[in-house]
This record gives sequence, structure tokens and C-alpha cells, in this order.
Amino acid sequence: MNEKIFALDIGTRSIVGLILEQEDDDFHLLDHLTIEHQERSMLDGQIHDIRLVADIINKVKVELEKKYGPLKSVCVAAAGRALKTKRSSISTSIKDQPLIDDEMVSHIELSAVQQAQVELAKETNEEDHSHYYCVGYSVLHYYLDGHPIGSLIDQQGEETTVEIIATFLPKVVVESLLSALQRADLEMEALTLEPIAAIQVLIPTSMRRLNVALVDIGAGTSDIAITADGTISAYGMVPSAGDEITEAISDEYLLDFPLAEKAKRELSERNEVSITDILGFEHKLEYEEVINQIHSSIDHLAEKITHEIILLNGKPPKAVMLVGGGSQTPEITTFIAKKLGLSESRVAIRGTEAIQNLTQKDQLPKGPSFVTPLGIAIAAKQNPIQYISLKVNDRTIRLFDINTLTLGDSLLTAGIDIKKLYGKPGHASIIEVNGVSQTLKGTYGNPPIIKLNGAQASLDTPIHHGDVIHVEKGADGKGPIVTVKDLINQLTPLQFHYEGCLYLLTDPCVFINEQIANSDQKIEDHDIIHYFPLRKVRDCKEVFFRLGVWEETFERPSVYIDNQSYPFPSKEETLVLNGVPALDEDRVSDGDRIERPVQYPLSLLDILKYNDINCREEIDVFFEDELITLKNIRYEILKNDTTLSEDAYIFPDDFLMTQKIGKQGFIFQDIFKYVDVDLEKVPQPFQLYRNDDEVSFHTAIFSGDHLRIAKKVV
Repeated sequence: MNEKIFALDIGTRSIVGLILEQEDDDFHLLDHLTIEHQERSMLDGQIHDIRLVADIINKVKVELEKKYGPLKSVCVAAAGRALKTKRSSISTSIKDQPLIDDEMVSHIELSAVQQAQVELAKETNEEDHSHYYCVGYSVLHYYLDGHPIGSLIDQQGEETTVEIIATFLPKVVVESLLSALQRADLEMEALTLEPIAAIQVLIPTSMRRLNVALVDIGAGTSDIAITADGTISAYGMVPSAGDEITEAISDEYLLDFPLAEKAKRELSERNEVSITDILGFEHKLEYEEVINQIHSSIDHLAEKITHEIILLNGKPPKAVMLVGGGSQTPEITTFIAKKLGLSESRVAIRGTEAIQNLTQKDQLPKGPSFVTPLGIAIAAKQNPIQYISLKVNDRTIRLFDINTLTLGDSLLTAGIDIKKLYGKPGHASIIEVNGVSQTLKGTYGNPPIIKLNGAQASLDTPIHHGDVIHVEKGADGKGPIVTVKDLINQLTPLQFHYEGCLYLLTDPCVFINEQIANSDQKIEDHDIIHYFPLRKVRDCKEVFFRLGVWEETFERPSVYIDNQSYPFPSKEETLVLNGVPALDEDRVSDGDRIERPVQYPLSLLDILKYNDINCREEIDVFFEDELITLKNIRYEILKNDTTLSEDAYIFPDDFLMTQKIGKQGFIFQDIFKYVDVDLEKVPQPFQLYRNDDEVSFHTAIFSGDHLRIAKKVV
């Protein structure tokens, strides 16, 4: 007995029921029934009122059962217009990662898909992005450091960007479809997508190596499917279709919508139609006249369809097939061919007569409108889409099995954030070495631990019904573990005897944050490191200074003036190396003995100059435009009540006292101690001038003053 197939095409305007009979690989249409919705219970392929839709389904079922007996299961299709296509890209830093492998590429691609899923959820005001099934994606472009690249495998750089186009099906579409069938006491025997249904019957597998676009132009939307390389490579939808053309005819000729739709279809079959407008006037419309009037509307529809085809396919396909009632729009094939740069023979309307494995075709409904309903029955039976259930981290999920499902698909459905699966690289340490900033890299983050039924797996591992998946985030990388000897190679141990103390050092000698470091000391983030060679006397000075012993050794002894301590300068500031005074450039060796130099007494003048003590007062003035320096001893220095000369020896810890002598400051008459004035040449009566002001011999003068003697003006 031949198998009978019950199928439903649940459309926006009506529900079509079909009974087909299958014999081997051929199908025969036994019956079909169409019932229109009485209310707007369907919008754009989505069930909005499950009860009303279920009532129409039940009516179709009951009528067909009268002829063919009880119907318990049915083949259906999810509307292609419910498919959501989203283009997205994601950038990933790879500067701290090893060479890119296949697993990492899969990780990046799926992250981009998930990004598209999140963006789609935001656009549709969905709180949970996992409410969408991903039914396929294609990589449009790879970029490495901003430049296009063919493959990321084994590449290294700073950043990758992957741009994808992904197709999603809202879960609510399938769930509402299941609910409507259950209300009509039907089980879903098989499920397909409407674009797949049309392709399944018009483009068999043997033809899918060809790059062909199939466009189902319905009333409100146009569904698109692309074949290439032996598979259905992409799906899409545009919210424009035959109703736009019908509305344009209606507006132009004052026709109600049904009459405008009838005129549109008749025009596609003959060159003249008769119409009666809403005012009761009759018109005969010529084909060319109508086309000219609705040219812009046809062009707009063709533009939207071709734009989506290019977006999905990346280029014009080799051919385009049109089905659906909207495909009968006049001249639509010409417009589409022109926009894709194809010859008109490469764009064609296909009807039920093109379905290869249907018998008794003379009894079939003609034209393109019935291709999709027949395709649903055949495709849902031949290539059904099934659900599979499995567990991800102990949570049961259900996947819509439209393609070969991978472990990555299950993670998307489970809502696991794929971007966060790879462990983060360990934090780098920023240090400073001899004034130069350096970065010490942490270790790489680990890939995620993914197990399928207890065995190690990867993101592209195929999955099946009942599988158990466990995924753990990869461990984060660790910060750098670097010691002094790792950073500074060839550390040579040295020891010195300094002032009788043994110092164990290295060449070069290393200080971390101003503290001496040993070769095994770990370097931390933000450490400031200085290292110095220990090869010459001047190197030892630098190291001993940083150790604090040089400053201590050469701390100046004191001399006391008026009970105040002043540093006593050293006569020489070098070191004694193995008993011999050493120059800064003399070389040092392991085991050398280094000592401090001997202090010697200094003159009083050296002491005063070193401490910037001035017992004299000096000013510079100009007398008759000649620079004169005036000096005046203000203090004398006494030691044990004895006045000292400037060259007297002073020893460390000596106590000195100052004694004020003479007057402070200068007056005009002091200038005559330094200049000779010929009194016979002085004009009589004369006047003293300071900076052109009249003054006396006792007027105070200051550094920079201009002094002169001139005839007194009477």
C-alpha cells in the first residue's frame, strides 16, 4: 500500500491542506483544500492567535478526513519570513596568544555568531538572546590587524576581526506552530522551512553545486534561499513583495485591492485587461501603460530583492528562480536580471510543472503559487528538520536540527557566553630597568575544557540526540614569574672587604626599589630596577653609595662656629684600593680590600668658602664710571681667644668663634680709600653726587651706585 502524506501550508492569508501519495521516489497529489483566515490571526508568517489558527487547521483536517480517513500527523513548514538574518563582526586581541589554530578560529567565529544573536535580541526587544536558533552562518571576511586576510590559521598579530552573516529562527515560531497543531489534535510528523521546501522540489541535490537564488515572492514578504557548492548556503527575507505592486495598481487606477490583484495577474498573461474603478467607470488598460505607471514600484521591489541576494551570496548568482504569487508581477524578471547584471534568460518564473518527481502533472494546479505548498509535503518528508535533546552542564536543551549540529551550536542554544570560554592571559608586569620601561608578559590563557559524553571534544565536534556535554572555562593565565637572574643574564658573584666588613655582591650589582637584590629574588609589577657593573673604582663608589655605606663613610666631620655645626670638607674623595689610593678608572677584582681615604687639616679660608661663610662685606660701585670693589671686614675668627689668619690650619671638631669688628655698610667717603683724587683738579665749590642726587660724605652707598664729584651749581 502506498504511503499517504498529509501536509499543511500555514500562510498569512490562508491555510492549504494537501494529501499526497508516495510511490518509491515519486509523488502524486490526491487532493488539496484551501481555507482563508477570517481574521488576522497570522501576520508575516507568525501565528498571533493560536486558537483561531488551530480552528482553521482543524477545518481543513476534518474536510480531508471525510475522504481519506483519520489524519493524526502532518508535515508543516516554518515560514521563511520568520528567518532573521544578521550581519555582525567581532574583534579579538591575540597579542598574548600562540599561533591561531582551528579551535581558536571556531571560537572566534562562534563569538561573532553570538554577538549577532545578542544584537538581534536587542533589535527585537528580547531579553534572552538564546530565544533564537542559529540555523546557519557564513564568514564574510577575516581581518588581521585591520587588513583583510584569507585565513587566520597559524597567524600571529595584535588583533583579529571576523565578519559573519548569520541566520536565525525565533523559537516562538516553532513553539506556536506546535501549539496550534496540538489544539487540532495533530502531531508534527516532519518540519521544514518554506525556502527549503521550494528549493527541495525545484533544485535537487545534484544541481546545488550551481550558485542559484530561489525567491518566493509572496504577498507581504519575499523569501530567499541560495544554493552553492552542493548545499543550501544562505537564507534571507525582505519585507517587500507582491502586495506593493497590487497597492500601486490600486492607487493608480482607483481599484479595490482584490480587483487590483486580479488585474496584476491578468496583465502577466495578456496585453490588455478591463477594469471597473470604485467610481463605476470602466477602463481598458494596455500592458505598456500600466508598466509605465507602476515602474517605480516594480523597480523598488526588484532593488530590495537583488540587494538581499548580493548580501547573502556576496556576488550575483548564476541564475534566479521565482515562485509564489508575487512572482507574476509584470516585468519583475526583467528588472531583477538587469540589476544583477544577468541575461533575462537567467531569471525565470517556475511553476508546479517544473517539479520533477510529481506524476500526473496535468491534474496539478498550474503556476508558481502552488510550488511551496507541494514542496512542503515533499521536502518535509524527504529532508525533515528534527529536534534533538541533550544536556549542557546538566541543563536540558533542545536544538532545531537544520544543519549538521556541532558542539558549538549547543553552547549557543544554552546561552553560554563563548567569548568568555577561553582563559584570559595573565596580567603583564610593567617594570622599569635603568630608566627604560619594560613589559613582562604573563602566561597564555588555557582553552576551555569541553567534554562530550565524558570524552575530550572541540567546538566543531558533531552532536546527536541524548548527548551529555560539560564545558568549563579555560584557566586564566598567570602573571610573569621572573627572577633577577632571568632578567639580567651572566651575574658574576663578587666579594669585597670594605672598611673591614665583607660584602657579597654580583657583577652587575642589582637594586630593586633602591634595595639590593639577590639573583633569585622575584620581580614584581611596578618594580624599579637599577643595575651597575662592578668593574672599576667609580662603580664601587656608586654601589656603596646606594648601600648607604659610602655616604656614611664620607660623611663630613664637623667644625663648630659660634656653637653651630658646619661640615668639614674632605681633601680628597676617592677610595684606597688594597692599600693604594685609587683613581675612579682603576679596575677592581673579586676579593679586593677597599678603605676610606685619610682626612687632612684644611685652612680657615677653605672652611669658610666650603660653607659659604663670608667675613667680609663687599659691594661694587662706579666712581666716575670706573668699577670699584669696596671691601670691609665685618668679623674676625678666633680659636681659643686667638685671632686666626685665613691660612691658619683647622682640624675636625675645632670650635671657632666670630667677633664683630668695624662698622657695617659703606658711606660715600669710603670710596677715597680705593681711588686717588687730585684735590687741585676738583672744581670749587664742589658737590658729591650719588646716582645724580646731591649727597654728603656720610651718605650710605650700595652696590651698583654711580658716584661722582662735580662743580656745585649755585
